[in-house]
Amino acid sequence: MKKLLISVSALCLMSFTSTQIYKQYKLGEAINHIQDMKEWMLQDVESGKIDPELGESYMYWLELTEDELIEFANNNRITTPHKECDGYEVDSNGVVTNFEF
Repeated sequence: MKKLLISVSALCLMSFTSTQIYKQYKLGEAINHIQDMKEWMLQDVESGKIDPELGESYMYWLELTEDELIEFANNNRITTPHKECDGYEVDSNGVVTNFEF
């Protein structure tokens, strides 16, 4: 019975950890995509491809969305992994300290 309980507990913990890492990865990618889009928008406005007023409107909504994602992550204690890490480790609080993309 003890062996079964230990096995089930280990399986549940591994499942939770991989789900948590996946959510952290997806949140980090969403924030990175918004930051990329902001950079592209600035380049398009500077090159004259997009009207400055329209670009300003897009930048406003991109910044608002980025801020809301960051606020969501902070309120739910979700940390995003650093891109340059060589693997991942999860500390006792469930925070990923390393992660390989």
